[in-house]
Amino acid sequence: MKKLFILSVIVLSSVAAMAQSKVWKNDPAHSRLGFVVKHLTISEISGRFADFSVDVTTTKADYSDAQISVTAKVASIDTDIEARDNHLRSADFFDAEKYPILTFKSIYLKKTGQNEGKLYGNLSFHGITKAVTLDVTYFGTVVNPMSKAETAGFKIKGTIKRSDFNLGANFPEAVISDNIQIIADVEFSPAK
Repeated sequence: MKKLFILSVIVLSSVAAMAQSKVWKNDPAHSRLGFVVKHLTISEISGRFADFSVDVTTTKADYSDAQISVTAKVASIDTDIEARDNHLRSADFFDAEKYPILTFKSIYLKKTGQNEGKLYGNLSFHGITKAVTLDVTYFGTVVNPMSKAETAGFKIKGTIKRSDFNLGANFPEAVISDNIQIIADVEFSPAK
């Protein structure tokens, strides 16, 4: 009887934990997945992936147990210059036809301050997956007066090396920096 009671408590605890998990989705109108890269060592060019989605599953109000999944369509790359965007989509860089999707899957989030943390995960694109670490700032949660939905805001930043992903291998550092800054500003609301 005691074993049955303990098993029941474990099952009920698991069900309660699953019931408390919350799934959040990014608001596309108020979210941006961007990047910045140095050109000719003297200027910075910025761009973004216009078509992307983020799902966050968490059971904690501080998001410390968040599981994060990002998917972006590589062909949606946008630097405001059509010829450059087409070149970035080509086999010289992203090869969007062969590798149409960029993904990020979190491993864990480590709090480093009251509203800051380090996000560890795997970034995959151009047929290569690498472990990356990103800085996260949590701006808070409010009720959106337009949608009446609970809304949370975050900034995610980090630096990756294009050489790690064999991206633009024929273009030297003097033309395009090996370091690419990732800058994402994202608003989330609970999934419906």
